[in-house]
This record gives sequence, structure tokens and C-alpha cells, in this order.
Amino acid sequence: MDALLSSFTAVAIAEIGDKTQLLSLFLAARFRNKTAIIAGILVATLLNHAASAWLGVWAAQFIPAGWGPWLLGGSFIAVALWLLIPDKDDSEDTAMLKYGAFVASCVLFFLAEIGDKTQVATVILAASFENALWMVVWGTTLGMLAANVPVVYAGSWLLQKISLDWARRAACAVFILLGIFTILSAS
Repeated sequence: MDALLSSFTAVAIAEIGDKTQLLSLFLAARFRNKTAIIAGILVATLLNHAASAWLGVWAAQFIPAGWGPWLLGGSFIAVALWLLIPDKDDSEDTAMLKYGAFVASCVLFFLAEIGDKTQVATVILAASFENALWMVVWGTTLGMLAANVPVVYAGSWLLQKISLDWARRAACAVFILLGIFTILSAS
């Protein structure tokens, strides 16, 4: 259960102001079928984060036992600092949009998530909770949905109410605390 809650919290917070959240806003403005957009986000996130979690568990086996907490803690802190850098909306009209809300959302979201902060966080979380791979996948996926579903339904209004700078700083603090906790738990 720790893997699920930690993954959910870390990704839900890290996703605020992320490029995939901006993509959700773009898709919601482009398509009326909000359910199809959310289904596309769900499928893309499940596939992307399952592969990422598997990579994290696979990579964890090559890390010497004493190094694991230090590398994971350092990775959490590196992601924390990365969160302070604002993302830009690099979505644009693409040929993918002609295939409808679900296909466009699924493909564009999957591609936007490659190399993204939340994907890196998923790799780190899976390495940290290597015996709970599917709990990490479900936690990160639910975290992505928790951050993106409100944007799909009320994106413009929400973005006027929430300071993205504050959200990035809060997410940074959470990841720094996770990093410190991971390092201290090794002692």
C-alpha cells in the first residue's frame, strides 16, 4: 500500500504544470468528448508507466546493495530540482488529431510522457518499491488522472486559480523529502 500511496502522491504533485497537463488542456479545448480524452490518457499512462516501472525494477538489480538508497535518494532530489523548471506547451496541430479524441489523446499523451518528469519518477519509484511493480504503475497512473481529469473538465478556470510556480515548489519539496527519507532509511 505504501507503493501505491507514494506513487500516487509523488506523480499527482509532479504533474501540476507539466507539459502533459498542458497537453490535456489543449486536447480539452480541441475535442468535445471529454470521456474519450480521459480514456486516451488512461491507456497511454498505463502503457508508458508499466514499461517505465519494469525498467526501474530491471535496473535496480544491477545496483549494488549499499548504493541503492543513495542512488534512489539522489534521483528523487534531482527530479525535485528538475520540477522547478517550467515546462512549455509544445503541442501543436498534428495529423494525429484527425483520428479523434481517443486516438489523439492516447498517442500524443504517450509520446509527451517519454522522458518526462513523471516517467522518470515512475522509474525511480519502481526501483524503490521493486516488489510492488503494479502498485507503482497503478499509483502513478491514478496520480496522472488525478492531476489531468480536472484540467480536461475545468482546465482554463483551474489554471487561473492555481499558481503553477507554487505547485512546482511544493512538488520539489515533496521529492526532496522523499530523497532525504530514502537516504536516511538506509542507515
